[in-house]
Amino acid sequence: METIIFQKRLTEKKHYDVIVCGGGVAGVAAAVTAANRGRSVLLIEKSNILGGLATLGRINLFVPMCNGRGKQIIFGLCEKWVRMSAKYGYSTIPAEWAKGEPEEYTEKRYTQRFSPYIFAFQLGEEIKSSGADILLDCMACDPVMEGNICRGVVTESKSGMEYYACEMLIDATGDCDVLRRAGVPTVAGKNYYTYGVSSITLESCREALETGDLRKAYRGISGGGINLFGDNQPADVPQWSGLTVEEVTDYLLTMQQNVLEKLKATDRLSRDVAVMPMMPQFRTTAHIKGDYSLKVADAYRHFDDSVCAINDFEHRDHLFEVPLRTLCRRDYPNMLTAGRGADGTGYGWDLLRVIPPAILTGQAAAHTACQALAEKTAAAAVDIKKLQTVLENDNVMVHFPDAYLPEDRTVVIHGKNAAEIEGGHL
Repeated sequence: METIIFQKRLTEKKHYDVIVCGGGVAGVAAAVTAANRGRSVLLIEKSNILGGLATLGRINLFVPMCNGRGKQIIFGLCEKWVRMSAKYGYSTIPAEWAKGEPEEYTEKRYTQRFSPYIFAFQLGEEIKSSGADILLDCMACDPVMEGNICRGVVTESKSGMEYYACEMLIDATGDCDVLRRAGVPTVAGKNYYTYGVSSITLESCREALETGDLRKAYRGISGGGINLFGDNQPADVPQWSGLTVEEVTDYLLTMQQNVLEKLKATDRLSRDVAVMPMMPQFRTTAHIKGDYSLKVADAYRHFDDSVCAINDFEHRDHLFEVPLRTLCRRDYPNMLTAGRGADGTGYGWDLLRVIPPAILTGQAAAHTACQALAEKTAAAAVDIKKLQTVLENDNVMVHFPDAYLPEDRTVVIHGKNAAEIEGGHL
């Protein structure tokens, strides 16, 4: 097999304090946070809109941000963006939460289903207002490494190959693409048989007109409808890692052909595909092998280096704290991750990868990067008490109150208790 050597001389185009790779909700949160602290920031996004899975992938749901007992756990930028998403688009925030945390006990959970594209435009507005630079339709291809220090990234776009230098790098690609290419240890995941498309039908249009609610014009078509626990995953269908172009292509074509077969069985004049995901709906491709991995067994545990408290979006009461160590490694001093790239084991990864925690870890990664620059130290070695104070001043709950803990602290995930979940895996 023939081997080639590819070389190209690139001149540094610009130098930044912080480069954020990936413009999903975690990446936007990181870029906005660092820019608002007065740092020079570049956000690099491969598509033409912001939001990642939340917008392009049409996973347009702020999952529960409370403990299921009327107590809000997730605040920070996430609270701002939930309310922002309801201002010009759909609002499905329950009445109990319409004005903030309920004064009375409720088991109604604090969620919001939003208009993905309007929210994407709003994220663009957030970036513009922060003063961060942004490159759309631009791939962060390769990190430029000097030992274990990242000096910048090579990009590919309409402008060709370019080099941008940085002091700190945050990989918010969702797949740890940049960290993996830098040699940072990562853990590959598997993705189930799931894919969702929105259709529009004559019947749904009538319902929308009758109710005056445009959301009702849309119907779902599932190319594969397996839930996050993998229930009923077909035995003859592989789980995709999503880490090779061949796997991505196989997943997309398989899912799209499944949708087509369902459409063939319906009246061609009565329906059409309204919107389809414009990126693979993979949830778990790769995460960093951090200095710590969040596990199911960590429920109700306080961490000295917690950077945010989060709740279980599927089950009531379960509360977790996210250690800074899940976002970085001591042996890669100026590189962090956020969102789906954070280190979690089994269902612990699921807890970290959804929209609200992704936004919080984006904030946390940015504040860590800024503090590391100010202290002239590694991300993993920042003054944690000072960082926690900064995060609390930015409206992030760092430690959950013990008053929120239930009397029965048995952790049951999808019918299994923590002792039955080996290593945190279902």
